Amino acid sequence: MEVITATSNARVKAWKKLAKKKERQKQGQYLLDGWHLVKEALLANQKIATILVVADFKHASELAAFNFKGEMIQISDNVAKALSETPSPQGIFALVEIPVATDIELADISGAWLFLDGVQDPGNIGTMVRTADAAGFSGVVFGEGSADLYQPKVVRSMQGSQFHLQLHVGNLSEWIAAFQAQKFPVFGTELNEAARNFREVGQHQDFALIMGNEGNGMRADHLAQTSLNLYIPLAGNAESLNVAVAAGVLMFQLKA
Repeated sequence: MEVITATSNARVKAWKKLAKKKERQKQGQYLLDGWHLVKEALLANQKIATILVVADFKHASELAAFNFKGEMIQISDNVAKALSETPSPQGIFALVEIPVATDIELADISGAWLFLDGVQDPGNIGTMVRTADAAGFSGVVFGEGSADLYQPKVVRSMQGSQFHLQLHVGNLSEWIAAFQAQKFPVFGTELNEAARNFREVGQHQDFALIMGNEGNGMRADHLAQTSLNLYIPLAGNAESLNVAVAAGVLMFQLKA
C-alpha cells in the first residue's frame, strides 16, 4: 500500500483542490470525508477510485469486509487534517467519480420529486435531500442557482441519502412541463391570494414539489407554471418557516 505523509505531496494538493467546482469538473472526482459517507458509497456501489485511510483507522475491520478492489493509500494524520473541512477528521476519505450526466427521458418520469429552485444553503439542501429520502421520494432536481451537488458541505450534509435517490441537475421549466404533460400536479410554495392550504390538496403518488430560494422564494416564471401554490398556516407569531422545515412538512403531507 502506498503511504503519503507530507501535505506538500502533489497528489494531496490535487485532492485539496477538489473543494472547488472547477477542479471537480477538471478531475472528474469529488471527495467524501468520514466513515459514514464512505460506507454508504461502498454499500451503494458508487465508483470509488481511491480510498485514503490513516494507519489507526478504528473501523478498519469493517472497511476490510468490503474487500475494496480499488487503490488504497495510507495517509498521515497531518494529511487527513489538511484534506478535511471538519475539526476532528475520522481518518478516511474516498475519491468518487462524478457520474457522467445522462439524458433522462422526462416523458416517462414518475414518482414524487423535489425541485430545488435556487436553494443555496448546504445545510438546507442536505436536510431536504435526507427528508426526501425518508419520505420515499424518487429524486431531487437541482435547478438553476442551487448550490453545486458535489460541494463538500452539500455532500457532507446529505449524509449518504444522495446514494438512495436519483439526483439530477436540470432546467426546472423542462421538468415542470414534463410532469404537467402527464397530468401530474406540480406544487409551488408561495403565499398569495390563489394559494391553497397544504392540508386541502390530498396525497399523491406522482407529483413534484418546488422549494424556492431562502431569501427570494421561487422564480416568477416557475410560479407561473405550477398547478397550484401551497402555504402552511402558522399558528404562532413567527414570520415564516425555514425552507427545509417547510419542505419536510409538505413532503410527508403530500406523499401517498
